[in-house]
Amino acid sequence: MEPNDRVPPISVLDLAPVPLGSTPADALRNTLDLARHAEGWGYRRYWLAEHHNMVGIASAATAVVIGHVAAGTRTIRVGAGGIMLPNHAPLVVAEQFGTLESLYPGRIDLGLGRAPGTDQLTLRALRRDPAAAEEFPRDVLELQGYFAASQPGQRVQAVPGAGLNVPLWILGSSLYGAQLAASLGLPYAFASHFAPGALMQALQVYRASFTPSAQLDRPYAMVGVNVFAADSDAAARRLFTSAQQQFTNMLRGTRGQLPPPIDDIESYWSPMEKVQASNMLACSFVGAPDTIRRGLEVFAAQTGADELMVASAIYDHAARLRSYEILAEVNGARP
Repeated sequence: MEPNDRVPPISVLDLAPVPLGSTPADALRNTLDLARHAEGWGYRRYWLAEHHNMVGIASAATAVVIGHVAAGTRTIRVGAGGIMLPNHAPLVVAEQFGTLESLYPGRIDLGLGRAPGTDQLTLRALRRDPAAAEEFPRDVLELQGYFAASQPGQRVQAVPGAGLNVPLWILGSSLYGAQLAASLGLPYAFASHFAPGALMQALQVYRASFTPSAQLDRPYAMVGVNVFAADSDAAARRLFTSAQQQFTNMLRGTRGQLPPPIDDIESYWSPMEKVQASNMLACSFVGAPDTIRRGLEVFAAQTGADELMVASAIYDHAARLRSYEILAEVNGARP
């Protein structure tokens, strides 16, 4: 199939979901299987995200899972979307991703987030200061320094890491990340797959304020979306009910494993929950191939996104594979 020039390149955001009744081991096996398929289907990159104390997400040790995926694939870029930098010393992150880049040269991305990726109680268990997020810009600069070539007399080096210039991305769901990415001249990834409210304003701020850097000479914006594709609109809508339940459960404060789809989502949520969950899932595309194609073409035109990062919280692994396969067919093969 010829590439669809009205939809930008597409990548995978895998939250390593743990479906109800399965285990993290099952989820990690599914992650590698999906990554291998995504590589064959022509996806540009495969990212995993750091979350802690969430029984429905198996990618807490994000760098370890990235290494697992990179070892099991050959060409696709693999990275973090993202590492929650306030949870870590920048030197440790540089060493981890310097190691990954040394093992899989030219294939590793490092997306950085400012949120903790967890609750306050778990944040304390991580031994991090809740105020660490205020140091995010300084930590990003420190991390950049570790990836730069070592200087004479430099007393602290990342080994491996120094001189490897692992590509950094700034992640965000507000104007803060857009402004920081623009000022540092870094690519920007917006988390509109779950927090779309400030998307258009953040993109405008990022593009208008961008300052070229050694890494990037012009703005590059990746936009997160959810895609639930199936061979019919009805089948896709049913798959989507797993995510709708999941977001409703988050609103209720009852996070758990990814639930199976149901026939009637209206009986599951209240009118207020429907509004709130639907707002969070506003950047979701659900349907058969033609429905997905039309929706993504309009969205790409509205946002001017340089790349789409696609999440798909689908309960059944085979159905999840089929959804990504349909999306690849819709978008056409790309190098």
